[in-house]
Formats: sequence, structure tokens, C-alpha cells
Amino acid sequence: MPARILIVEDEEPLTLLLRYNLESEGYGVESVGRGDEAETRLRESVPDLVILDWMLPGLSGIELCRRLRTRPETERLPVIMLTARGEETERVRGLATGADDYVVKPFSVPELLARVRALLRRAKPEHVATLLRAGDIELDRETHRVHRAGREVHLGPTEFRLLEFLMQSPGRVFTREQLLDGVWGQDVYIDERTVDVHVGRLRKAINRGRQSDPIRTVRGAGYSFNEMFARAH
Repeated sequence: MPARILIVEDEEPLTLLLRYNLESEGYGVESVGRGDEAETRLRESVPDLVILDWMLPGLSGIELCRRLRTRPETERLPVIMLTARGEETERVRGLATGADDYVVKPFSVPELLARVRALLRRAKPEHVATLLRAGDIELDRETHRVHRAGREVHLGPTEFRLLEFLMQSPGRVFTREQLLDGVWGQDVYIDERTVDVHVGRLRKAINRGRQSDPIRTVRGAGYSFNEMFARAH
């Protein structure tokens, strides 16, 4: 599952440049042009990293960053602040409100990409790791193979992405809508019941005989990868 990055920038040419370069690196990219729209978007769905402009219509980047740090879901969200202000006092102020890094415009794109990679490696090492392990299940992102208790499990591409997505966050409950966004993509319009069908197929493939089911159905909420299962082996 590629890391998801939200660009909050009101200069469209810069947004397009960033989107092109980030997507060519394999990241999933979304963008918004206003601070208040970004705040709404971040309440609905939390990406893996935010590239945030200092000066924005609706709500400033500095204020948005401060608000993100007060919410439990986003208090650790990696934030790179973009600004035209190069003064040391401004840099200190940006970092003091909770930004993890600070890039002054105009900047070199390779340098920004290196900072994105470094921040993701610190914050989300699972996006860099090729092997995911939980309990007796092992998922290899490079070979796209899955083993359970030493036995190879044959999964279709959607079931593989679904298992990978759930294994990245053991214990976290995802709604069907969040799973659709994370596994199928935000621009794809699919009935939410499709998620249930693929969860059913995934369960059938990974659970043999009396093996415990690592996928937990949370009534009225959605699905999660059972945290106790992940710790059990």
C-alpha cells in the first residue's frame, strides 16, 4: 500500500509539480487549495504525510498545523511546511507549532522528496519494510506472496491489498468507506458491500480448519486486524 500524501497549497502550478513528482515516486497524492478545506478533509481521512503551505486562504497553514497537533488522530501526523519566508524566526515559529520539517520556496524537488522519504521512514517504517508479520501470517510486498504457519496462501490482487492495508494497523477499526478509499482508491465509486465480499474471500483463503480468524468484524463500524492475534505468536 503506497503512502498517502496530502498537498495543501493554493498555487496550482506548484501543486501540479509536486503531484507529478510524488506520484512518479509511487505515492498516492491528494491536494486541496484552502486551509479550511484541508481541515475538513483531515477529519474525514488521515493521510501518512501532509505538505502544507504557510499562507493559505480560509485558514493559515500555521493555524491548521496547530489544530492538527491538538487532535489525537493527527498529533503525530508528519507535516512538512512550505514557505516563502526564510527568516530564522519564522522557521522557529513554524517548527514550534508542530511542523516536522520546514522548506523555503523556491526549493529543489529532489531535496523535498528526500525529506518526504526521511519523514515517512521515521513515522511509518511499515511503508518501507518489505515484510509484514503479524501472528503466524507473513506478507511479502516485493514478491506479493503470503504465508500462514509456513503454508503459502494464494490471494487475488484485491485481497492482497486488503490484507496489507489491515496488517499495517493492527487493532485499528476501519469503516467500509475507509477501506474503499485505502484499498480501491478515492476516485473509484464502488458499493460498500463490495468490501464485505472481499473480506469474505480473504477470510476463506487465510483461515483453514480451526485456525483463528485474524480479521475482526466490528458491528456497526467495520473491520480490523485483531491486535491480540498479531501479538499471539
